[in-house]
Amino acid sequence: MPFEPTNRTEKLDLRLTKSAKRILQAAAMVARKSVSEFVLESALNEAEERLADRRVFTLDAERWEAFVAALDAPPRRHPRLERLFREKSVFDPES
Repeated sequence: MPFEPTNRTEKLDLRLTKSAKRILQAAAMVARKSVSEFVLESALNEAEERLADRRVFTLDAERWEAFVAALDAPPRRHPRLERLFREKSVFDPES
């Protein structure tokens, strides 16, 4: 998700130490951005990096073939799971 500086409607409050604020202000000045722009862009970049491995993963050719084969394989039977689905759920209304 690219950083989009327009159409900001949400607010996020943040408490920090004086020294942390000074560091952010200095870094924002060097980047020629407002502190808000600098913090938002930095936080979004970090968030994207932390979430990347949950959305994108890479496999070598051998593992890719095994992955595709597993997706294409017919489903296996799981008798215990089948029995569980036949049982009445605690969430089903009482009859």
